[in-house]
Amino acid sequence: MGPPKKRIAFTADRPTGCLHLGHYIGSLLSRIDLQAQYESFVMIADTQALTDNAGDPGKVIRNVHEVCKDYLAIGIDPAKTTIFVQSCVPELFELTSYYMNLITVARLERNPTVKAEIQQKGFSESVPAGFLCYPVSQTADITAFKAELIPVGEDQLPLIEITNEIVRRFNRTYNTEVLLEATAVLSSVQRLVGIDGKEKAGKSLNNAVFLSDSEETIREKIFSMYTDPDHIKVSDPGKIEGNVVFTYLDAFHKDKEELESLKSQYQRGGLGDTVLKDLLNGTLQNLLRPIREKRASISVKDIDDILWAGSEKAQKIACETLREVRNAIGINYTHAIR
Repeated sequence: MGPPKKRIAFTADRPTGCLHLGHYIGSLLSRIDLQAQYESFVMIADTQALTDNAGDPGKVIRNVHEVCKDYLAIGIDPAKTTIFVQSCVPELFELTSYYMNLITVARLERNPTVKAEIQQKGFSESVPAGFLCYPVSQTADITAFKAELIPVGEDQLPLIEITNEIVRRFNRTYNTEVLLEATAVLSSVQRLVGIDGKEKAGKSLNNAVFLSDSEETIREKIFSMYTDPDHIKVSDPGKIEGNVVFTYLDAFHKDKEELESLKSQYQRGGLGDTVLKDLLNGTLQNLLRPIREKRASISVKDIDDILWAGSEKAQKIACETLREVRNAIGINYTHAIR
């Protein structure tokens, strides 16, 4: 007997822009750990990105390469992690069509994550059907690779619930154990707020520090950060809570003793915001400089080769899962009617 088969981890990103520090601390670092322990798949979800960018496909297409560059630059290794493009695996869409029959529109509309995103994007009553149904597509993505470990933020937990509901419904309806339930792996890091103090740093909100930002852009963003509006003079006592500069220092500055000392000094008064922003600038420049340099060294051919090989591997695996799904349903007669 050979060694036991590794469990499978699956993650994905929508290519609607370059990745930022929120992605880095909330998901990308954990993927580096996962690839050392599990068989890992990372999908660039271009088709899902089109559900709310159908009128601007160029935005999605351009960013497929940019997201892959970010992956490689932070240390995701294509020798350990299969990186692929969603639209290059058509089996995912056939799986989606079968799963659509196992969930109601009402259930999709109750999903709090989808409801929040519908409100954020201003769809109102004009929600694209593809956007409403993207949790079903996500179920296809996860189950196609028999993935059991799905690193997500807390806001994504309702999507994993839908995945498991569909899995149970499928297995029960067709008296099979073909599909596996997924386990959400929550990040130990709290969601990174936007540089404007809003609850979430996001690509669409343009309130994030991107992994590909230039040195000058990083500095400009840091010096525009929200601190404490009542901390007008250096001698004024300042607040830590809600202070975006301290939030980012907590996340990225390695010398925690120094940071605690600075917090005490700031709360007493006698420490200016400029000193803190200079410290954060140095911290983030040191973090992002090697990532930016690595990113610049990656060629278009490197990316194309990696995505081609990864998509080819992903398609073979998804094809086998689709065969099992079709057999379970009973629609395995295609060869007989040719």
